[in-house]
Amino acid sequence: MSTSRNTLADSLNLLATRRFGTFWIASLLSNIGTWAQQVAQPWLLLSLGASPFLIGLDAFALGAPIWLLTLVGGALADHADRRRVITLFQSIQMLCPILLVILLLTAAIQPWMVIVLSLIVGVTDALSMPSFQSIVPSLVKHEQIAQGLALNSTQFNLSRILGPAIAGILMVSVGAVGCFAVNAVSYLPFIAVALWILPHTKMPVAATNKSGSNTLFSGVGNIISDPLLRGALLTVLTSSFLCGPLIVFCPVLVKDALHGDARQFSIALGAFGVGGLLGAIALLSVGTGHDLRRLSSWFAAGYGAILVCAALNQWYWLLPILLVLAGLSMNASNISANSLLQASASPLLRGQSVSLYMLAMRGGLSVGSLLTGLSVHLMGVRYALALNGALALVAHIAIGRKWLISALPGSSPPVAGKPS
Repeated sequence: MSTSRNTLADSLNLLATRRFGTFWIASLLSNIGTWAQQVAQPWLLLSLGASPFLIGLDAFALGAPIWLLTLVGGALADHADRRRVITLFQSIQMLCPILLVILLLTAAIQPWMVIVLSLIVGVTDALSMPSFQSIVPSLVKHEQIAQGLALNSTQFNLSRILGPAIAGILMVSVGAVGCFAVNAVSYLPFIAVALWILPHTKMPVAATNKSGSNTLFSGVGNIISDPLLRGALLTVLTSSFLCGPLIVFCPVLVKDALHGDARQFSIALGAFGVGGLLGAIALLSVGTGHDLRRLSSWFAAGYGAILVCAALNQWYWLLPILLVLAGLSMNASNISANSLLQASASPLLRGQSVSLYMLAMRGGLSVGSLLTGLSVHLMGVRYALALNGALALVAHIAIGRKWLISALPGSSPPVAGKPS
């Protein structure tokens, strides 16, 4: 027990450092605005008469650019000035909620406009997110990467609690326009920190791959061919593809199946954030010596089982409880997989490993949301999500069994805080 307390204390001490602490706070403020908009946007689409398919299409537009551009973003993270990459694309992204505010105030808003702006956000995210995600390992010692990523996840999930809470207040007072305005303002501190805290340097050219070639994408094939890292990516991809639509279609579940309102939807979304926060905090207490594959695989399987329960649940009061468990399972699984990837990757190829992780997480969510939107249209939100959860549970059991023997015989399993 004392070891867990010491591990947690050592992890929290990272917040006292100037660079990591400032980055953490700025990211928290930025993500609060993002989650405030995540509450307002699907509800706005529903109020404009959008179908479940259009809501899925909106999520697809946000995530689809990941498939085409995230490897480019990874190459930028490894070869370009991350400071400029983040500042440029975050500034473009900030214009999107500003345009939504203008369109709402002028009563000119249409569903297709929301979807187009989501596409722009998706493009800028795909190009800048690998640079953003690779910052944490550059701010901490190598043995602290897992703790740094878990701490970074705590701010993300804390924003998942605070953002929906703020959105719930704004939605019943000034409407969705307030949520979009908060999101626009929230970009400013993060951009300022990116300009101030990040070094103004060009990253060194990555090493050549096994064939001897030196290209922007050298190393991607090596990462995918490694059975340990491939297992991590498959686990994240399966969860995002099959279980991620739970949050995308949560407004449909709350409004159509449970007959709730915007306030209850914001509570449900906040509950998912509470679970994610608990999952990240739990991993902060995990010291070295724990097999990250087992943590990631079993929590992912639990996520699928919880999705089935949430889909078939008949009572609103039970939904937030199930979403706490879902958020905990998802975050514990994804952080474990991400820690394995970043601790195992060469610093020269860290951007490309992050881009593959983002491709699995965000890309899987985009395609899964689009296809789930079709199944929701055909069989209803309950049965569509229940089918997703059952498939995820079976898939994770199969992937996990193969993944857990991938390093045998003769090699040690990847553990928290250590490279594999």
